[in-house]
Amino acid sequence: LGLPKCWDYRSEPLRPDLLLAAAYVLDAQYNRNVPFETSPQAIRLYYFYNHWTTQVATYFFICVDLALALFEEPALFPLPFLATSIAEILCLTAFFGRLIHFAKITPQMVFWKDTKNICIMVTIVLTLIDLIIYGSLESINVRSVRWSRALRPVFLINFPESRQIRRAFRSLRNTLPDILYVFLLFMFSMLMFSLMALKLFGDRGLKTAEGSPYFENILDIAFELYVLVTTANSPDIMMPAYDFNWWYSLYFIIYIIINTYIFMSVFLAVVYNNYRKHLKNEICKLAYLKRHKMTAAFNVLKVKVGTEFVVEEAQWRQLAQVVAPDMSSAHLELLLRISDEGQKGHVDKMNFLRLADLLNIQVVTINIKRHPLEAWMPRVYQSSASLLVQKMVRHRIFVWVFDVIILINAIFITLDEKNPLISYAEWLFLSLYIIEILLKLYTYEPRAYFERKQFWNWFDTLIIVAALVATVANATIQSGQCHQLSASPLTSHLPFGLVCVTLFCPRFRVIVTTLINIGPAMLTFGGLVFVVYYVFAIVGMEVFHGKVRFFDPNFTAPDALVCGNPALQRSAFARGRYCKNNFNDLASAFTVLTELTVVWFLNFLLLADGFALVTHQAAKLYFILFHIVVVILIVNIFIAFVLEAFFVAYSLEKSEVETAIEKKIQELGVGIQEEELQDGKLTDHVDTKDRGLHGDDGDDKRKALKGLYCRIASKKYRTVDALLQRMFESEIAPEDEGPSLDEILNFSPSDICPKNPNFKNSA
Repeated sequence: LGLPKCWDYRSEPLRPDLLLAAAYVLDAQYNRNVPFETSPQAIRLYYFYNHWTTQVATYFFICVDLALALFEEPALFPLPFLATSIAEILCLTAFFGRLIHFAKITPQMVFWKDTKNICIMVTIVLTLIDLIIYGSLESINVRSVRWSRALRPVFLINFPESRQIRRAFRSLRNTLPDILYVFLLFMFSMLMFSLMALKLFGDRGLKTAEGSPYFENILDIAFELYVLVTTANSPDIMMPAYDFNWWYSLYFIIYIIINTYIFMSVFLAVVYNNYRKHLKNEICKLAYLKRHKMTAAFNVLKVKVGTEFVVEEAQWRQLAQVVAPDMSSAHLELLLRISDEGQKGHVDKMNFLRLADLLNIQVVTINIKRHPLEAWMPRVYQSSASLLVQKMVRHRIFVWVFDVIILINAIFITLDEKNPLISYAEWLFLSLYIIEILLKLYTYEPRAYFERKQFWNWFDTLIIVAALVATVANATIQSGQCHQLSASPLTSHLPFGLVCVTLFCPRFRVIVTTLINIGPAMLTFGGLVFVVYYVFAIVGMEVFHGKVRFFDPNFTAPDALVCGNPALQRSAFARGRYCKNNFNDLASAFTVLTELTVVWFLNFLLLADGFALVTHQAAKLYFILFHIVVVILIVNIFIAFVLEAFFVAYSLEKSEVETAIEKKIQELGVGIQEEELQDGKLTDHVDTKDRGLHGDDGDDKRKALKGLYCRIASKKYRTVDALLQRMFESEIAPEDEGPSLDEILNFSPSDICPKNPNFKNSA
């Protein structure tokens, strides 16, 4: 039932108190907040509930349920209603089973008070009702609306595994009240300008380029001015008034300054400020909940020694093995040395509370071996000339020289490659890069150089091989009989070359690595955007399905010129051949929503006007609402999140627990500095302190360094969530157990979180 795999079932069974403590520690390690029963059976069910197989199965059924929209009418890949309904019932059964499992492990009162569980149950019931009604009407050939499909993201949001997406939704919900005041002021400003436009232009008989009346209806004016905020209809909307009188352009200039630049900037500022405030509240909750879980684990295992309560070493070892079954014995011993600083045979409370953080920090063991050339031909490899070459490769000037070569190569790549001089220069630069790789492989032990964690070394080598293959292929094609193929996409690798040359520079790699580090955290907002897209896509499919149709460009029927709808006759939508921008299936709907998000030139106005013509003018509200929710709210929150995450990751300092691990590694004489492992410096820059390595001779030093060494893993393993959490934990006194669980769950942004947490204190 999901018990830890490290335990040998032929030995004595795991004690219930040890299982309970391990469950608390795992919750603290993975930031889970599930109040569960503490009976032995409930604990075993809780382990199974959190097992990766059940979580993967849950996500599988969620994905299947969401993907059914691709096969249901209007469908991209049509399937019979019976097939899709059976698949949906299977998904609902899996969701209900997951809910029953959750009910078995949580107290009954807690289960029924949790709104997530209520939402899931209500959604299951509503979906079944909709299936029955739709199926009944389908059997008598009456088309109805599958309204329950818009509720499917509820399952993605409300299961405990999706706590990150729920946090993003909470940030959105908590930000709404403060944004509302700014939005109302913005709407008031837009309404005032609409009334001014009606008075200025309404009675002058102006016409648009299409011959339509210009600014004679207050609702049309308000819509056009709202679109002007996105600049999608600029300067077209201004031209009739501007042609009539130059001074009327001042009206539009003032409007754009106030509403596009000032109000949109205020929106971003308000969103960013409130996002930070509510993020602080969320992270504060996580910090205190983790402290609460670790304190509960300590209370389960504690024994009294003298005047204080502690956890005995044997208990601590068993607990660590249950929580981290794949941990090596050397790693376990290292963590025990850190937790039991005085080697007293027990771990006190303050050090025990750090266990979840210690387990979250990956410690890598590096096996430093002799270079193969040193074993095969030691006299040649250790000769003075060879040592001079190795010393040059290890020197910082070697990196600087190739930085300059990379810069010069970037300039040559942009020049005309048909010039023979440029063509020969490509071979020269490629040869230099190959020499660089060979020199590094000569200096550094090859297996360590191509270690699994050495991403940039692999990247460099693969790029060099790819460039060599592309250059040889290009030269072969140009010199052969198929000279006319030399400009094919296979050999036009200019953009690829520019990217490669850019990423060769270590300075750029810092930024790229930072972006990679915050990538998983950015996926949280990807889930948020997907949920909003899905709901709007389903609604759009139900409202606009079949109103606009796409015909092959070679199709000459009259319907092809008006996208299959006479209402689009002589419209900008039909003239612009926007027929493929429709809601006739899920993929097309997502494409339209993406276009609306980035507000491509004229897309917002043309799409809104087009679908309003084929349905009703009220359809414009759908597009305005989407723009408000996605562009004004979610995109601004996403920008605030990326800014915060990038600043945190880019200015990353080692936390207190990481410093403790590195200090202990160095004390034990098995440490390699992380900074000294960059750019392939894998075997020669090792801290020799406490090892009796005092000589300056490189040969003696390398001989002394053969064996196993440890270091903290790369920064890419440190999540932004964990980093922000440490910021707030550093402000919590070690002896502070925090408020009660109910008080933690009801924090407000003005509650007991630190006022000004900062990186300096946390480091």
